[in-house]
Amino acid sequence: MTSDTQHARSRQRVVILGGGPAGYEAAVVAAELDADVTVVTDEGLGGNSVLWDCVPSKALIVAAEAMDWVHTADAMGVHLASGRRPDRNVVDFPKVAAGVLELGASQSADIERRVAASDVTVLRGRGRLRGRHEVSVELQEGGSPVLPADYVLIGTGSTARVLPFFEPDGERILVGQQIYGLPEVPERLIVVGSGATGAEFANAFTRFGSDVTLVSSRDLILPTEDPDAAQVIESSFERRGMTILRNARAVGCERHGDEVAVGLQDGGEVVGSHVLFTVGQVPSSADLGLESIGVEVNDWGGIDVDAVGRTSCRWVYAAGDVVGRMMLASVAAMQGRTAMWHALGQAVQPIRWDAVASTIFTDPEVATVGLSSEEAAQAGVPVETARLDFRSNPRAKMIHGTDGFVKVHAQVGSGTVVGGVVVSSRASDLIQPLAVAVQNRLTVAQVAQTITVYPTMAGSVAEAARMLMTRLDG
Repeated sequence: MTSDTQHARSRQRVVILGGGPAGYEAAVVAAELDADVTVVTDEGLGGNSVLWDCVPSKALIVAAEAMDWVHTADAMGVHLASGRRPDRNVVDFPKVAAGVLELGASQSADIERRVAASDVTVLRGRGRLRGRHEVSVELQEGGSPVLPADYVLIGTGSTARVLPFFEPDGERILVGQQIYGLPEVPERLIVVGSGATGAEFANAFTRFGSDVTLVSSRDLILPTEDPDAAQVIESSFERRGMTILRNARAVGCERHGDEVAVGLQDGGEVVGSHVLFTVGQVPSSADLGLESIGVEVNDWGGIDVDAVGRTSCRWVYAAGDVVGRMMLASVAAMQGRTAMWHALGQAVQPIRWDAVASTIFTDPEVATVGLSSEEAAQAGVPVETARLDFRSNPRAKMIHGTDGFVKVHAQVGSGTVVGGVVVSSRASDLIQPLAVAVQNRLTVAQVAQTITVYPTMAGSVAEAARMLMTRLDG
């Protein structure tokens, strides 16, 4: 037996089900650790996040921002012949949609090249756990090979939640993935669900000139976010002409020709040309053969895992949306990497859930990291909070972006930054210094004493830290 053959047989065999952020990042890590890696996926690498969800939806939002750029120019003296209200008829929506989907496909191709360079095998098809250390694959091109696996990572993602009272038809009754197939900007769009996805789509189509009604079952939209942030976003939405129905729960949906009627729990209804349901995601854990090897699935379909991604079957790991904890591409990628580091014998630290940064891409954006003041109180951590509005920031004035604020939470006594909120244009970038502070347990003094460029929006982050440093020292 040659040394090459011995090496080949000693390599750990890893099979990954799903090619989204959890899957492809896990594949690259496992290949770097000299494993024999196969990814089984029925769509392009990057998965739903890259092809249909995160990348296309954010690209759609950028396209919608172009409408605001034009109107901001008008406020600066570069005048438009038409009025200030967006006109949906000037938007070539099929071209917009084609462009954002092409961007997703391009990003997927880049990921394919990166994975191929890592010597990872990619099989197009559906994989299923067949028994102990085996995965069967139904290939799209035909054939059903059985792959031996020392370790399996399940990263099959999630699908849009569909409630019993509505059935998406891709024409008038829609879920997020179907929005890109519309022939034009909807005249009157009803968005059901006021979480991150609903708020983002409602924001984009209001900019495109659609008459948008946002149906929210709560007092405030963005119910899991900072209440002050939600109020800023609500004010921005209504200023642009959006209608927000608060404490309104959808319980029915009927299509009548070119109109849809959404029934509400209080007996009323709202009528539009289209309705978009954004009522959450469901982990894609069905038909994977999990029961055959004793992998436990909870009541809502998520696969239970420990701190490093192991399931109840010790050679099977799971990561990303199929776990169902925090359905973010960044989290899925880190879960996939962590699982492979652990499986292949590397020292690894569990993900710190109190240090995860996230952003809602509305206008302005809402970015958060770490603990809120309420979460800190529940955890028994005494905190002091400083808030600084952007209305006094010179850079914000220049770009007509004074809506919003910076909020920093620090632990009383140590001054350690435990959380923060940024509401502004490009909050997704401005949250990073606070994310670094939370992850590395920096103090407000360390943030405040870091020199920032002037004039920038980031200057307000340092100024908020200075305010808090003074209070804590006092």
